[in-house]
Amino acid sequence: MSLRWQQRITLTQYEISIMSKRAVIVVDIQNEYFPPAGKLPLQGVEAAAANAARVIEASRARGDLVIHIRHESPTPGATYFAPGTAAVDIHPMVKPLEGEPVLIKHYPNAFRGTDLQELIDAEGISDTVVFGSMSHMCIDATSRAAFDFGYDTTIIHDACATMDLEFNGTRAPAAQVHAAFMSALAFRYGKVTTAEEFLAG
Repeated sequence: MSLRWQQRITLTQYEISIMSKRAVIVVDIQNEYFPPAGKLPLQGVEAAAANAARVIEASRARGDLVIHIRHESPTPGATYFAPGTAAVDIHPMVKPLEGEPVLIKHYPNAFRGTDLQELIDAEGISDTVVFGSMSHMCIDATSRAAFDFGYDTTIIHDACATMDLEFNGTRAPAAQVHAAFMSALAFRYGKVTTAEEFLAG
């Protein structure tokens, strides 16, 4: 089986022993979202990344498949997430270990145009855990796709971050944006929980 992530990680390096049937999908925790250098700083991103790091550490110890997603813009001369810049690098707080798959995506949905589904299915995994950035965009799109593909999906909401949005003259603070999207996901698409609850489970 040929997976694009194997262009960066050889089979001999990929030595993760899968003891569970769970994939932990770490979405776009990249420098672009962190102040002061990031061009798209998110509210509470440092706290969210700290929770993400705790979940990743526990998931590694459990033997879960930890998959890192990294967004790059496909548009030449892009203002955000420009390929080859430090902005697209995964933040040091959640740095992948050698051998962990890192998939590059170009759309909000981490399954679109990547080998994510193929990688998960190759391990016979039935459960996915999703967290990262941004709550209203890539977390929403990826979680819904995971559900649509038939995976039991958990979203760790305090390991996610977002920003203020505006529509038709109405400004929605980041906390309200986050709450609206998490409540919508919890309504049908998956279990929405905290890092603390997840780690205790």
